[in-house]
Amino acid sequence: MEWREVAGNWLLVPSNPVGIIHFLGGAFVAAAPSVTYGWLLENLYQQGYAIVATPFINTFDHGAIATEVLTTFDQAMIYLRRQVIGDRHLPIYGMGHSMGCKVHLLIASLYNVERAGNILISFNNYPARKSIPLLEQFVQFAPDFDIEFTPSPGQTLELVRRRYTIGHNLLIKFRKDTIDQTYDLSDVLHQRFPQLTAIKILKGTHTTPIAQDVRWQSGRSFTPFDALGQFVKQEFYRDLGQLKQTVVQWLR
Repeated sequence: MEWREVAGNWLLVPSNPVGIIHFLGGAFVAAAPSVTYGWLLENLYQQGYAIVATPFINTFDHGAIATEVLTTFDQAMIYLRRQVIGDRHLPIYGMGHSMGCKVHLLIASLYNVERAGNILISFNNYPARKSIPLLEQFVQFAPDFDIEFTPSPGQTLELVRRRYTIGHNLLIKFRKDTIDQTYDLSDVLHQRFPQLTAIKILKGTHTTPIAQDVRWQSGRSFTPFDALGQFVKQEFYRDLGQLKQTVVQWLR
């Protein structure tokens, strides 16, 4: 398999895709999603899904990020329709991790987009001072300096409550994720689409989706260090594999 760059997106396209997944990563790893989320996305590609991973750089204006991401994704869709899909109709699923969830939520609240559903993993909606290293300390020394994301966390949930248009949603939370806010989002989505919102609790942490293939080669003799390496590899695969399987089952 080979990633290709198209109009600012990174694509993996099977010869006969069964659907399209538009992927957005977390705040500090979203700039290179084909690398940071390679294992997960490549496994979904092997299930027959065309992957469109749109990079973005985090700024304070999350509404502007949503607009730019949607424009970039639309360019990828023009390419796919011309080169791969033709006149066929394929379902499009949004999939986000951490801040990528917020961007997908904003896209579907601010714009009229066609999605068969959204997969929202480890939703994070913290204010700027809790999300950006050292900003909390800076604010303590400059109390009149007030800076926040646009829209703010509260405004984001209110937008979703009033204007979010995607009915089918899969929310995924990891048991050892200390910065996850999936339950806050779940409350809002269950009010809006009570019969169509599912939530899954899986083993793992906030960084489970970015775990990669651990290529462990033991020496001529199997040592306790080799045993530890194999154990770590199995742990990675178990959590990643459960995440992949959960997503695939929901897509089907």
